[in-house]
Amino acid sequence: MQSFGQIILASESPRRQELLRQIGLDFAVKISGIDEDIPIDLPPNQLAEHFAREKAHTVAVDYPKQLVIGADTIVVFDGQILGKPKDNEHSYQMLSTLSGNTHQVITGVALQLRDKNLDETFHAVTKVTFNTLSDSDIYYYIDTYNPFDKAGSYGIQDWFAVFVKHIDGCFYNVMGLPLAKLWEHINKLR
Repeated sequence: MQSFGQIILASESPRRQELLRQIGLDFAVKISGIDEDIPIDLPPNQLAEHFAREKAHTVAVDYPKQLVIGADTIVVFDGQILGKPKDNEHSYQMLSTLSGNTHQVITGVALQLRDKNLDETFHAVTKVTFNTLSDSDIYYYIDTYNPFDKAGSYGIQDWFAVFVKHIDGCFYNVMGLPLAKLWEHINKLR
């Protein structure tokens, strides 16, 4: 099915790995080691694409004959980018800010295959609306689910799903990869 051999996912995200397995792709995981805490003055969609491209590039240099997928997911509310929380208090601040509101989840995706001069980057946006969260719900979630590896401090695929009032866009984008859009781009390469 794949004309470019085994794919490499430049991410240690267990959710992204689960999603690639879900669509039947043969892949290996190589961690890019890119520091995402560097402040870069770009609009949110360009920022997500920038980090996705950097992750893919770092790995593709060592694997020029394989298709490398890099991805970066950010949460944006009221013009502010919410990354991964640093600690419990930061997580609480994020979730209480998002409570009862609508935010955007933007995932940048980069596909690189150096031997064929392929360097393609795109992004997807999903709007997510939360119900109002109580302090006890927020603290329970933080203590039970440790959302410190998740942009915006929540996982739509875990218990937090009970607070998601509405989504507009790709559900899987919120998990970390816009599957339909990714599949469309990969199929163009075959």
